[in-house]
Amino acid sequence: MNRSNVGANTNPGQILIDALLVFMAYGLTLALLGDDLTRQEVIQFTVLAVVFDLIYLLSNKESFLYDVTMFFYLDRVFKKVMKSFFFAAVSTAALMFLLTESTKGRTFYLVFIAITFLTIIFNVFLYRPLYKKVSRHHSPRTVFVGKKGAFDKFWGFLNKTSICLDFVGYVATEREDMEGSDAYIGCLEDLEELIKEYHIDQVYIMQKDVDQLKSTQQYIDLCVAMGVTIRLVVNFYKKRRADSYVSTVGTYPIITYHTVTLNTTEQMLKRLMDIAGGMIGLILSSPIMLVTAIAIKIDSPGPVFFKQTRVGQNGRYFKIYKFRSMYIDAEERKKELMAQNEIQGGVMFKMKNDPRVTKVGRVIRKLSIDELPQFLNVVQGTMSLVGTRPPTIDEVQKYKTNQWRRISIKPGLTGLWQVSGRSNVLDFEEIVQMDVEYIDSWSIFEDIKIILKTVLVVIRHKDAC
Repeated sequence: MNRSNVGANTNPGQILIDALLVFMAYGLTLALLGDDLTRQEVIQFTVLAVVFDLIYLLSNKESFLYDVTMFFYLDRVFKKVMKSFFFAAVSTAALMFLLTESTKGRTFYLVFIAITFLTIIFNVFLYRPLYKKVSRHHSPRTVFVGKKGAFDKFWGFLNKTSICLDFVGYVATEREDMEGSDAYIGCLEDLEELIKEYHIDQVYIMQKDVDQLKSTQQYIDLCVAMGVTIRLVVNFYKKRRADSYVSTVGTYPIITYHTVTLNTTEQMLKRLMDIAGGMIGLILSSPIMLVTAIAIKIDSPGPVFFKQTRVGQNGRYFKIYKFRSMYIDAEERKKELMAQNEIQGGVMFKMKNDPRVTKVGRVIRKLSIDELPQFLNVVQGTMSLVGTRPPTIDEVQKYKTNQWRRISIKPGLTGLWQVSGRSNVLDFEEIVQMDVEYIDSWSIFEDIKIILKTVLVVIRHKDAC
């Protein structure tokens, strides 16, 4: 059954800003005229502001103003926003006359409406260009597959919307198309290597006729296997294994096949939870980290922290932070110990009683203290509180196509594998299967459940090594 795509085209950031602007206008009005109101009137007008905000947001949503695929024509947007504003103003004005008959109360309400009107006008003219500029740094890395000229009209439509993407380049369907042009970064038959090399998050394929579908299907399956989102700009579609939904940009229908959630509201909630959880984790664990740092320094020579390049979402490299639990020559000695690797398949390395681990290292590993600095990675955004285990570069180089999918999301401080018997699961394919299961069934509540299980695992020191 397909995962729900409700909200995939919704811009929650715009909804949040619209809501906050109304409350900012109310707060400013309260600061200017609030001294003349009684406590009861303040409560009444607060309720009135909430009602105004709800009506305004719902009216905007009804006009599709929060849909990222809607064309942004300033006159049309302005007209729709004004319609929502006046509808909310008239509705709450009727309530205001029921709540108060005092002149100062009505003056307060009129000033609130006037300030709200000005903030909304300001938002209409400045929000979209600022949103485009800010979002560009966090947009999915994207390639377009097909002839460059075929995308000209599509680009025009795309630029009229609030859809943001980090355009990497064009991929030619045939090698002949690349001759005499430097616009292409490669050919479609090399798509897997291009995804890995350029850390691609999503692929657009321009379909001109139904006969192309058969040849395109293998690349749809490739992207699905690797956890990369693929969008077909077509007038038809043929469902395969991935979740899919149909949307439009201008006159172009788009079928999206994906294995990771595209619900923007849930993604925003997950990021907010990461930031809050990461900050709380750093604050609460700071005394423990201070004691640990001193113990590591006394126990063995070398730095307190261990930094290593790991592979993040869709192949991005990042520096992971941990407390050093091994001797400083651990990486050099790893090759000598590969024959004793307990993980089947030879992709990951894990070994009980690893001789490279220091005395303090065994204790902090047992208590999972060595991973506390990773709260920094969570706050930075290179990791999440819950996700898949962050692999090393040499591990990823051994991945098969279907195993790449486990890094289609941000790696996590904890995950389904860690709370399902961390040291007892020795088959890498089983680990991949658990990671894929997490990706397929992801939800905020599932993350909360895994976090609670992680706390219990750490308290019991179960399966740590």
